[in-house]
Amino acid sequence: MKDLRSALQQRISNKIKPVGSLGLLEEIAIKVGLIQGRPDPAIVNPCIVLFAGDHGITASGLVNPYPAAITGSMMEHFVNGDATINVLCRQHNISFKVVDAGVNADLGHLKNTACFIDARIAPGTRDYREGPAMTFEEMERAIAIGKHLVESIAKSGSNTIGFGEMGIGNSSSAALIMSAITHEPLEKCTGRGTGANDVQLAIKLQTLRQVMQQHESVVQLKSPLKTLQYFGGYEIAMMTGAYLAAAENNMVIVVDGFISTAALLIAHAVQPSVIDNCIFAHVSGEQGHHRMLHYLKVRPLLQLGMRLGEGTGAALAIPLIQSAVLVLNELGEMQHPAVTVS
Repeated sequence: MKDLRSALQQRISNKIKPVGSLGLLEEIAIKVGLIQGRPDPAIVNPCIVLFAGDHGITASGLVNPYPAAITGSMMEHFVNGDATINVLCRQHNISFKVVDAGVNADLGHLKNTACFIDARIAPGTRDYREGPAMTFEEMERAIAIGKHLVESIAKSGSNTIGFGEMGIGNSSSAALIMSAITHEPLEKCTGRGTGANDVQLAIKLQTLRQVMQQHESVVQLKSPLKTLQYFGGYEIAMMTGAYLAAAENNMVIVVDGFISTAALLIAHAVQPSVIDNCIFAHVSGEQGHHRMLHYLKVRPLLQLGMRLGEGTGAALAIPLIQSAVLVLNELGEMQHPAVTVS
């Protein structure tokens, strides 16, 4: 690996430009080469997979001002191709799949569409005020499905993948997971989600504090999978498995925002080396995401104030990664010693 890093560094430094003049693009090119284990890396058939699921807590109205029915409604848009993630994937020639991990809606009429994958575990998780969000067996099944889906995508010829999510209430799950894994206080992990006002945010935070206190003995076990079982959603569990499989298949993983990074926190706790395959698309406008990135000691590519989810940050970052690789492979080489930029 050290020899490969040196070879990649030499290649990028000998291009017809001052050394280091392309900044982070040069680091990205080297990173992709190291992930793929080759001095001439390539981004092939990039794909974004969006996992969707509903959360039992949303019925209480305590953590989100919007009803869970919006998740099912958005599934229609994802399949019809008129959601934000669809627009960005079309623009940048990124393939797109949407997975029903556990949406509480009748989506049977979508099953024959090309981008839709029916992998529903149940019509939403349980209310974690009353116990774990899912059984351990359901969580294991969700992780296994996420792994299988990514393995199939890798076998189809894709070597670059990003993950998006949709699920009313999932920013609350992400906040609980973040606090449990990073040990940050909940007030630094909890944000407005899909648009809570100040009063709603205060109620959300108080609810999550009570949930954390209720399950404190489980969290103190410091088991990432128990944390996922108690606080997660089916979409977060599938993403966790997806991260693990993508790393196992030497894929470039483009990490999106707050909820997607929460799933990565679980995957990283299970298998720390997964982060070696990750490039972080952006820092979300959602409260707590920059602290997640600080905890992981990583640098995001973009800072646009986005907090939509869906994998939109990853879709915007993939063209930058492609540009970095093309510079490494197609830029001409110096005929004289390279000059370092001061």
